[in-house]
Amino acid sequence: MPAASLKFSDLSVSAVVAGLIATLTGYTSSLVLMIQAGQAAHLSSAQIASWLWALSIGMGVTTIGLSLVMRVPVVVAWSTPGAALLIASLPGVPYPEAIGAFLMAALLMTAAGLTGWFDKLMRALPASIASALLAGILFRISVDVFVQAQDQTVLMLAMFAAYLAGRRWWPRYAVPGVLLVGMALAGALGQLHFEGFRLAAAVPVWTTPAFSFQAFVSIAIPLFIVALASQNIPGLAVLRADGYHVPASPLITVTGFASAVLAPFGSHGINLAAITAAICTGPQADADPARRYTAAVVCGVGYLVAGILAASIAALFAAFPKAVVVALAAFALLGSIANGLTVAMQTPDEREAALLTFMITASGMTLAGVGSAFWGVAGGMLALFVLRRKTG
Repeated sequence: MPAASLKFSDLSVSAVVAGLIATLTGYTSSLVLMIQAGQAAHLSSAQIASWLWALSIGMGVTTIGLSLVMRVPVVVAWSTPGAALLIASLPGVPYPEAIGAFLMAALLMTAAGLTGWFDKLMRALPASIASALLAGILFRISVDVFVQAQDQTVLMLAMFAAYLAGRRWWPRYAVPGVLLVGMALAGALGQLHFEGFRLAAAVPVWTTPAFSFQAFVSIAIPLFIVALASQNIPGLAVLRADGYHVPASPLITVTGFASAVLAPFGSHGINLAAITAAICTGPQADADPARRYTAAVVCGVGYLVAGILAASIAALFAAFPKAVVVALAAFALLGSIANGLTVAMQTPDEREAALLTFMITASGMTLAGVGSAFWGVAGGMLALFVLRRKTG
């Protein structure tokens, strides 16, 4: 087992930038859902800040710890589908009972890791399906850059030009160049709004868990299923698709345990990341796969800082134009999408099933409350089973 410490010689400018972009993307992509869920449950500002604090500290500690111990870019994120689910399910449930449901969902996830059955599930997933899943997940966020160009044409064209110039002459610094151009032009256009930002440290708020059958059925079980299907399976697929064949059980166990510890402070669950992870696991983070763990460590440090300042984090990320964040994520993920599609299409017998996985996942569909990532895997595996039997 390698020493759990950072080798500063492994740190590169591209890794630092990738880690910061992953942090920025993680918060701006779904922070509004967290705040909306808290407001729907009539939580106080202090309780919402504690919720963000618990999630951020959990994400930061587990991302840094797992990445350093395994020397693999393991990025942890809060459950975005879970936050969306809570917008509808939290109202009408007493907050202590919701906290109890968060705790039960976390314990179920911990059990899934300890028993090892999640590892068996992931070993049964072919590389072509995993890679197609990765490409489908990332395609959806990356294609948004062209949608943004409809309203932010000058800004998007400038960032696109910066990316092409960077890829042509300074390939390792293409994404940092996009960041600098985007921020400079956004500032010149008056689109950076820091006037509402105030520094304030978050204060954790303890809520003693209470337990009820209603909360278990309406919150705990759906949270567990959504996190498993829409977060952890895609998260493992991202790691496998980029060549990191780490055992799933330790990752699921650690994130599940951390979720349980932080549940009384408001954490509804932290899980493996997919989109933000791909920013740190792909070649844009570092040309050497063995050094990409440093990008995840930088991301984890960003999470910790954000957690300490959770009371003001919403105002901070609201200061950045959405178009800049979308473009940064899109350009940073292009390499991972290309790699995913390449691996997905390599095996002729699995090509059609992989294509179906990609299409279903990229569609963004939600069926029975479960996101497209799960249905992409289910559809691809079904197609693989049927087509293999047909040709066999």
